[in-house]
Formats: sequence, C-alpha cells, structure tokens
Amino acid sequence: MKVAFKMKLKPGFEREYQKRHDEIWPELAQLLKDNGISDYTIFLDEETHTLFAVQKLSGQSSQDLGQTEIVKKWWAYMADLMDTNPDNSPVSVPLKEVFHLD
Repeated sequence: MKVAFKMKLKPGFEREYQKRHDEIWPELAQLLKDNGISDYTIFLDEETHTLFAVQKLSGQSSQDLGQTEIVKKWWAYMADLMDTNPDNSPVSVPLKEVFHLD
C-alpha cells in the first residue's frame, strides 16, 4: 500500500530542509523501516513551498510512531522549517490517489 500526503515548508528553508534529510538520523531511518515504511520520497513544489510525500507501507505498524521519543525529537528539530501543530508534528494533509500506472 502507498500513502501520500502534503506538508508546508516555510519560504527560504529549502536548502536546510534538504540538508537535514540528507543527514537523517540512522535511528530514525531504522525505526521507519522496522515499522514497514519503505520507498519514502518527498518532493518540493518550489512555487508554493508544498512538500509532497509518498511512502510505501507493508504490514501493520506495531506502534504510533508519533509517540516515540526519536520522532518527537525529529519533529522538534524540523519545527523551525515547517508549518507545525502545537506538538511540533508537521501539519500534514492526506492525499487521495486518483490514478496509478503500474
């Protein structure tokens, strides 16, 4: 199964966002993989500063990743670059799939 969602990057932070993801913490990457998240890609619409994410999910996650300390720490680390909720989680809007070509 694939899921897609969008988030909002604050203007002027494109390079820093890219840099932080290029240096993603190994323990965070491992947590995602351990919970069935793979083939995770984020695109940027530079005109609107909209981030578009797609991730492949396999199996069932055994935990709410937003409740883990490493994810909370990552959210706090990224909060200065993005539109966030009061708990520092990114404001995220799920997207509906309307077409897929295999």
